[in-house]
Amino acid sequence: MIAPDAFCFYKIFAPEPCKLVRFDRHYLLYSAAGSIDLEVDGRVWTLPPLRAAWLQAGVEIAVCNARPITCCSLLYAPGFIAAPKMPCKVFDITPLAREMILECRRWGPESGALDDYARQFFTTLALVTRELAAKDCNSWVPVGQSAAVRSAIAHSREQLGARPEFAQIARAVHCTPRTLARRFQAECGMSWQQVLRRLRMIRAAELLADAQMQITQVGFAVGYASQSAFGAAFRDFAQVSPRDYRAGILRGLNLAVDATQS
Repeated sequence: MIAPDAFCFYKIFAPEPCKLVRFDRHYLLYSAAGSIDLEVDGRVWTLPPLRAAWLQAGVEIAVCNARPITCCSLLYAPGFIAAPKMPCKVFDITPLAREMILECRRWGPESGALDDYARQFFTTLALVTRELAAKDCNSWVPVGQSAAVRSAIAHSREQLGARPEFAQIARAVHCTPRTLARRFQAECGMSWQQVLRRLRMIRAAELLADAQMQITQVGFAVGYASQSAFGAAFRDFAQVSPRDYRAGILRGLNLAVDATQS
């Protein structure tokens, strides 16, 4: 059977190692529950239920899910809609867009030719996606080019709660602090301190998906000694408070559960 011009791919995945993938269709990558790590063009993005990626057909990406995820993604034939303006654009999902994505479960790869309603629905969602993708999203960290910078980022990620010191990180990767600082600016376009802050905020976003974990515990887990400091840093990063961010994630999780049971 030939797949329709647009369809939804809905599946629950167990944790998997990173893998390279390439799609022959424009792809709206979305996890309704759980977080996906996406690496493309030297950047690593974390996609919780409040974020999605809009990908051009043919773009190669690396995808990782260290925890179970509920994938609810859309695939568009290149001739069905205009190509996304960029090879990969990550953006924040609104409640309207999330519910429209979940509604698309009714049209899977074996659902046959789309009727007029389905074609209009997918077209409208593509327009909504294009508008949302026009806004910048900063929820990424650089990969780094040299072994020293890559290793420094990995060491920093492992020690978020311990408040790592730059001199300690430099020693661990066999560099002087001055040399490592210069490499961060050259390879990442930002300082180690800026990379560390992004690592903290992205990890905090993942932890906020756990309703059993208190928000104060999330702040401590990513290296903040006070709730006020963590709240201010997260609000500056995500444009919403940790509490409101968690509410949005949990709403997405509930929608995913409802979708599974319907």
